[in-house]
Amino acid sequence: MRGPMNKGVPFGLRIPLIAAALGSTIGAIAQEPADSLDFETDLDEIVITRRLDSRRKMRDSAMQSELLTSAELTRAACCNLGESFATNPSVDVNYSDAASGARQIRLLGLPGTYVQMLTENIPAMRGAAAPFGLGYIPGPWMQSIQISKGASSVKNGYESVTGQINVEFLKPQTDQSVAVNAYADHMGRVEGNAAGNIHLSDKLSAGLLLHGENSFASHDANDDGFADSPRVRQLSVMNRWGYFGKNYILQAAMRYLGERRKSGQTGHHAAHVNEPYLIDISTQRGEAWLKNAYIFDADHGGNVALILSASIHDQKSDYGHRSYDVIQKNLYASLMFERNFGTLHALSAGLSLNMDDYRQHYRLIPEPAIAPTRLDQAENTAGAYAQYTFNLNSRIVAMAGLRYDHSSIYGSMVTPRIHARWNVADPLSLHFSAGKGYRTPYALADNSYLLASSRAIIIEPHLKQEEGWNLGGGLSGTLYPFNRRLEWGVEYYYTSFINQTAVDLDRSPMAAYIINLPGRSFSHSAQVELTFRPIDDMNITAAYRYNDVKMDYGYGLVEKPLTSRSKGLISVGYTPMMGIWQFDLTLAITGKGRLPEPATDSDGSPLWNSTYRPFPTLNAQITRNFRHWSIYIGGENLTNYRQRQPIIGADNPWGPAFDATMIYAPVHGAMAYIGFRYTFTKY
Repeated sequence: MRGPMNKGVPFGLRIPLIAAALGSTIGAIAQEPADSLDFETDLDEIVITRRLDSRRKMRDSAMQSELLTSAELTRAACCNLGESFATNPSVDVNYSDAASGARQIRLLGLPGTYVQMLTENIPAMRGAAAPFGLGYIPGPWMQSIQISKGASSVKNGYESVTGQINVEFLKPQTDQSVAVNAYADHMGRVEGNAAGNIHLSDKLSAGLLLHGENSFASHDANDDGFADSPRVRQLSVMNRWGYFGKNYILQAAMRYLGERRKSGQTGHHAAHVNEPYLIDISTQRGEAWLKNAYIFDADHGGNVALILSASIHDQKSDYGHRSYDVIQKNLYASLMFERNFGTLHALSAGLSLNMDDYRQHYRLIPEPAIAPTRLDQAENTAGAYAQYTFNLNSRIVAMAGLRYDHSSIYGSMVTPRIHARWNVADPLSLHFSAGKGYRTPYALADNSYLLASSRAIIIEPHLKQEEGWNLGGGLSGTLYPFNRRLEWGVEYYYTSFINQTAVDLDRSPMAAYIINLPGRSFSHSAQVELTFRPIDDMNITAAYRYNDVKMDYGYGLVEKPLTSRSKGLISVGYTPMMGIWQFDLTLAITGKGRLPEPATDSDGSPLWNSTYRPFPTLNAQITRNFRHWSIYIGGENLTNYRQRQPIIGADNPWGPAFDATMIYAPVHGAMAYIGFRYTFTKY
């Protein structure tokens, strides 16, 4: 191990307490309270305002997309990207294991590896960064999140199978402002953020974003001897620039992130064993990107853009006696051309280059010990695409795209995609999409959470590139019962894989097999959603989703383990008194699912059940808004539901039955938090 859990953090991550008082969230700052106005003053004009929905469907897009604004992100604590979907009915975020804090998104019933993650429309959080990447983007840094379901656009590459999630950061070219945000919960976690921007001229602006977090205590509510969540120390800083000329636009950013997370056996449990089981993961990440655009025909949206991006991700991980170290380097370039031809037609075309280089080293134990092995891999992929859009007054919108890529490892890839929307009438809309996606598998980078167990990890040689089709569509509309707006939507998506890399946990409870799936693999996902505003200041969203995800590991179709069959959600937002107060409540009921084939105890009894039951979670938050600042208090998992046995064999982590990956529900119980936001804007 690289040191016990109580030692200092390397590479300068000693975050002072004062840093936890800094923060940034722009948006959702209330207007001046009504009772502060001087009602004796004559008014020269009347301004009528309409409060926009914080979560909006994009009916003018051919793709099935929705926008989460900064106002939606403040409806919960939203400390990072992984905690930004608590009020969203489409996206789930689950823990990968009960020890390291690794999380993954689920969309259309499938893991987040099939969702293309973007930041400012640049591919991000790929490979080694994926297991903990949702914690690398602080919530107060985000201006908005766009979620697209289905195969999505070919502009950003071939990797999207079930959808795209794009994060837009705070922009330096917006009104000059300084903002801070602070957060603390009763489990000893504190966070602070700061953001500011300055206009150096009428064309040039700069911004600085800071984030720091620290967990000061370890909690073990279920008394199994293991921390319910890891102690995380993170420091992150981003500097970005913007230049907006008449015909030339430039945006650039540089970012550094350092993180140390520790978990494992704690307290008196660790003190009474000769060698406590500890998890120690340290990460340093640097990235930079540059976006250039030359506008040659502003009247017709004609422009040529060049995007350049580079990153290096250095991660060292210890899981007990196991270790996994990886350095991933990435270079990305995209040259794009766009132009409208009249009001009906638009064309986008471009070239792209992606270069990945992995240097990996691992040590796997138990006996027989596997000698240290390197899994170095480099892949260069060059591609070209063309995408045509037809738009008839936003009534009929259709988009067809085709791209060709060539991988230095897998050869040629052809990616067709099509999207269409018909807004039949103002309250009724139909949408359809179909397309293909590819993905390069990285056995340990994608599945490093498996190290938090005693399972032998067996990797099939020559893993194939993953390849799948996605087909979907839906119907949505608006009704006005009792003169109140009711939005409704019904959608269905089918995903079928030609090649898929799978983790087989059923073959043996003592091993995890990472294999080329020999049989079929598919997912059916259907969702019904209603959004109703019973009074002007209240918004209610209710949704139900059903997933049917099945795979054939070579011995017949079975349900994918650790995948819930359904989810129901009700989210209520109430903002009375012109937004001075804000009340938010979200109840989610996660349906039952299957667990992998259980191991048996010495007496022949199973160590865990073959299925898990439905369970509820409840989140709530109250916010008091003032002119420039707001204070909020809330709670998560207020139903206090916890998985009864999140870690198998916790009493003997060095034994053959130890497994922290059988996780499907919350590990920690009810959690309370408090925080504040302050924003000052110079107009």
